[in-house]
Amino acid sequence: MPWIQLSYERRVAWQLRLILLPSVLLLLAFVIYPAVYSIYLSLTNEALTGAAALKPRFVGTRNYARLFSDAKFWNSLLVTLIFVIGSAVIGQFVLGLVSAVLLRRPLRWKPIFNSIILLPNAVPEVVAGFMWISMLAGGERATLSRIVAFFGIPAADWLQTFPLTMIIIVNTWRGIATAMILLTAGLSAISEEIYEAARMDGATPRQMFTRITLPLIAPTIFLYMLVSTVSTIAIFGFVYALTRGGPGGATELISIYIYNQSFTAFQLGYGSAVAVVALAFSLLIGVVYVRALKVEV
Repeated sequence: MPWIQLSYERRVAWQLRLILLPSVLLLLAFVIYPAVYSIYLSLTNEALTGAAALKPRFVGTRNYARLFSDAKFWNSLLVTLIFVIGSAVIGQFVLGLVSAVLLRRPLRWKPIFNSIILLPNAVPEVVAGFMWISMLAGGERATLSRIVAFFGIPAADWLQTFPLTMIIIVNTWRGIATAMILLTAGLSAISEEIYEAARMDGATPRQMFTRITLPLIAPTIFLYMLVSTVSTIAIFGFVYALTRGGPGGATELISIYIYNQSFTAFQLGYGSAVAVVALAFSLLIGVVYVRALKVEV
């Protein structure tokens, strides 16, 4: 009986491998294989229509040479950078941290406050997108226009007038809950004895926050930044439902640009090249967070 003859440690190791096998197969099927296939497509002139759809040819790095000279690609990269910094790095993090700190205090309406923050995650992104379209639409009957009318501000078509600002605000609203949950976990790991000792030494609340809380939750903050940055770069459905990347490319994120090139312009090879570059940027950001910032994940 070979299985019985194995040591306990080796049996446990084989059991762990069997448990991980389905996850590894799913990872290979839905992550590794699509990534490798995208790299292959990026080196061809694959298309959805025309001669290239019947007989795609290997074109080497021609798609990449075209990409780096494409003004629309650089515009989508800049829009994505502003969107990520505005919504994920600043908006979601700041409001999520404030929410996490408040929820640690004895608030009277704490369950309601908690539910309001978590509610956006319960709404599908496309449904949330159309809900915000009705709120930000032009005309005096739109929700936001009615609110600002109380302050004497004229009605506007907010998604046309301030498109990038609006999608940053909407995405911040949707992502506060994730930031709050991660940062609450980090705050919960800090022992109350540390704060008690600081109070006995005469530390003010501000000093305790800047010199105790922030340094101790720094690994959690960097982990959140990693997850939030990479996931925000990949956002598609929510913003596409709001603006379709318009007006005039003002909200054309890199994900929307990939979609437009692949399935609107029917250039799968070129769209795959853009996707590969976006993947490289995401991996680079991950390396920066994990290595340079010394985050343990």
